[in-house]
Amino acid sequence: MKNYLLGCDWGTSSFRLRLINRPDLQLIGEIVSQEGVASTFTSWKATSENLGISREQFFRQQLKKQLDLLATKVAINLNGIPIVISGMASSSIGMAEVPYATLPFPVDGSLASIKRLPMQIHFPHDILLIAGVRTQHDVMRGEETQLIGLLALLDTLHFTLNDSILLFPGTHSKHIYIQNHQVVDFQTFMTGEVFNLMAHYSILKDSIELTELTSFSDNELEAFKSGVNEIDSSSILNSLFKVRTNQLFNKLTKKENALYLSGLLIGTELKSLINQKQWELILCSGNNLYELYKLAMNELYLSERTTTISADLIDKATIAGQVKVAQNQLVYLLK
Repeated sequence: MKNYLLGCDWGTSSFRLRLINRPDLQLIGEIVSQEGVASTFTSWKATSENLGISREQFFRQQLKKQLDLLATKVAINLNGIPIVISGMASSSIGMAEVPYATLPFPVDGSLASIKRLPMQIHFPHDILLIAGVRTQHDVMRGEETQLIGLLALLDTLHFTLNDSILLFPGTHSKHIYIQNHQVVDFQTFMTGEVFNLMAHYSILKDSIELTELTSFSDNELEAFKSGVNEIDSSSILNSLFKVRTNQLFNKLTKKENALYLSGLLIGTELKSLINQKQWELILCSGNNLYELYKLAMNELYLSERTTTISADLIDKATIAGQVKVAQNQLVYLLK
């Protein structure tokens, strides 16, 4: 049991709880749900008005339900195993607010901002909340744990990291600047969220047809590349309306138009990297966005200085990061 660790990635709209064997990072079992921090916080506000329960206690109760499900699934008594929680659980709408760590931020997690919530009679687990990292103008929660884990995994592969920008595509894509084994800056791009807003809630929603971002026809890929290259000819506000006219004038099918929109937004995100030639680029993408980002970087002539990390390592990074933080700062809990 002393080799086990419970790792929880509690995001705004999703929840994932894993039982991890620390020495080899083996995943013993996991529970996934859509009961994210935002919905849990909303439920607490409604409940607390009637019952007066504290926010921390309410989050513990919700976590206990998932722990019981995981214990049943793996047929293991999980009592006494510490829980490391990353993501939005340390935010103002989470279990308990924990101040952000600041830059420069060592990538080994040694200066991660953490709050310990001790075990209780009816909740026999120490909880370790990992906070995010902030600059003067940006924040991240969750990505810092993934980053710590990814670089720990790369270190075991003897991967040499020079001055690099690590790209983490997603709803809120992150570009994280690493120098001398420290995060020295990062930027957030609302690429995925803007795509979702345009595709579902704007005038453009009737001009596109969404499909699984897994396989594409040649015409769809050409439409994507056209969107990427559009960044050089006009402003993003004008280019977005071209999604509408592409469909009105029968220039693209609705599926092709969706790829055009994706290319337009991804190209806009990556445009800032073109003139940062002194930095190596490391693409850290899961399978869902890998091909599109790789194609966009090729169109923008960024491929020659780009290293791509395998999706398998990306998927394992959060686990490795939670274990790394626990080993570095919380040895007393893992004896």
